[in-house]
Amino acid sequence: MDTLAQLLQLLVLLLTLPLHLMALLGCWQPLCKNYFPYLMAVLSAKSNRKMESKKQELFGQIEGLMRDSRMMALLDLGCGTGANFQFYPPGCRITCLDPNPHFEKFLTKSMAENRHLQCERFVVAPGEDMKQLADGSMDVVIGTLVLCSVQSPRRVLQEVQRVLRPGGVFFFWEHVAEPRGSWAFLWQQVLEPTWKHIGDGCCLTRETWEDLENAQFSELQIERQPPTFKWLPTGPHIMGKAMK
Repeated sequence: MDTLAQLLQLLVLLLTLPLHLMALLGCWQPLCKNYFPYLMAVLSAKSNRKMESKKQELFGQIEGLMRDSRMMALLDLGCGTGANFQFYPPGCRITCLDPNPHFEKFLTKSMAENRHLQCERFVVAPGEDMKQLADGSMDVVIGTLVLCSVQSPRRVLQEVQRVLRPGGVFFFWEHVAEPRGSWAFLWQQVLEPTWKHIGDGCCLTRETWEDLENAQFSELQIERQPPTFKWLPTGPHIMGKAMK
C-alpha cells in the first residue's frame, strides 16, 4: 500500500504543480495567510451547526470550574475567527492567540456578537512560543483544530501546561489520522502534501491522541468522534479534556 500511496501522491503533486511551485518560490504562503481566515469563517459556521450539541457538552463543563465571583481566565489557542465564543459561559476573560494576524477583523466581529464575554487581547504568536503569557496565568485553555497545523504538538502541549494554573484544564477538539492500513488513511497520505498548502500547514495523518497521552497531564479524557464532513479528508475527531 505504501508504493500505491507514493504513486498516487506523485499524481496529485503533478496535478497541483502550480501550487507547489508557488510554495517553493515563497509566493503561496502570504496569499494563504490572507485567504485562509475567509475559508475558516465559512467552514467554522458549518461545523458549529453540525457539532453544536457536542460543543455545548464539551464547553459546558467550563461553568463548573468557575470559583466564587472571580472572572475565569481563558486562553483560546489558535482562536481563528472566534467560532467557539458562543459556547463559552458568561464570566470568562478571554485571551486570543493565533499566528495569523489576518484573523483579527473576524475576531472583532465575534467579540461584538458575544457581549457576555470579556475579551482582553489578541496575541499574534505560535502555540510553541507563548512567552507573552505568564506561567500559571490561565484557568482554562481551549484548542480546537489547532494541533493538526502546528510545527510541534509536543512543544505546544508543554506551553499549555506552563500557562495553566495547577488544576487548570485544557479542552481540545482535533481531527486525527484514520486507522493505519485503511483506504481512508491511504488517501490521507496521498493528499497530505497538497492539503498542507491549502490548509495553512494542516496535517492529515497526525495521531494526536499519542501526543496528549505523552504530555503527562494529571488526568486525561478522550472521546472519539466520526468525521464532521465526510467529503473532506480530515478524518475522525477526538474531543476531551486534560487537567494539569
